[in-house]
Amino acid sequence: MVASRVAMLGRGVVPAGEPVLRGDDRGALHGDGLFETMHLRDGRPWLLDAHLARLRAGAAAVELSLPPDGALVELLDAVRADWPAEVEGALRLVCTRGPEGGGPPTVWATLGEVPAAAKRARRDGVTVATLPLGVPAGARPALGWLPAGTKSTSYGVSTAARRWAARNGVDDVLWLSTEGYVLEGPSANVVWLAGSTLCTVPAATTGILPGVTARWLLDHAGDLGLSTEERLVTPAELRVADGAWLTSSLRGLAEVSSLDGSDLPRSDRTPILQALLAFAVP
Repeated sequence: MVASRVAMLGRGVVPAGEPVLRGDDRGALHGDGLFETMHLRDGRPWLLDAHLARLRAGAAAVELSLPPDGALVELLDAVRADWPAEVEGALRLVCTRGPEGGGPPTVWATLGEVPAAAKRARRDGVTVATLPLGVPAGARPALGWLPAGTKSTSYGVSTAARRWAARNGVDDVLWLSTEGYVLEGPSANVVWLAGSTLCTVPAATTGILPGVTARWLLDHAGDLGLSTEERLVTPAELRVADGAWLTSSLRGLAEVSSLDGSDLPRSDRTPILQALLAFAVP
């Protein structure tokens, strides 16, 4: 996303071109920080409470002090003030450990339009390839010292995967465990339909990021008469599922149209599931 607005905690909206970040900020130097990206609908952030809860859980895992939720909400309100209700927004909240030497956390928010690529993914679906991550499915939670399931600003692995995807002519990737199980994408969770059961990969036992959008879908699957399950899945199972999708805040629900070069038939459930997301109240 390209930010058209920036607001800093304690300063409010910052004029374009004005410096906002110190050169020794540990977020810039080491990727030592967390962030959340929210979908702005009708001028309001969708699933705000769930995003703040995930941010605070991540902060506890990495021992990062955060301002109170009220201060974070005020910051988000400042950057989204007067945003046109008819324009979909990409609202990002970033919290780093601050300057070296023990400075206070640096907190800012950005806002821009939802990228055209995200809207195309909702409409046309995405082509996906699998990439080995090099770890067993249950390795990361079992380590103890390694924070798992946090939305970190340390994005080196994710950007490497995206560059690989671009070089190889696909829209996105799904990481595989050493046993061959699908885990997650660089910025998306995977959900799939097996008969009348809507499934996703369990975050607690794999260390993947717990998806806010995926969680909302599973929590409301009963509205469509679907049951739910969290379990591991192989690429072979996804290829014969009754539908497979990537979920994220801005793309919403993007159908996987091909996986590792194999075309997947379009699911008749895609419009229904997308409508379930589209009519959700912020």
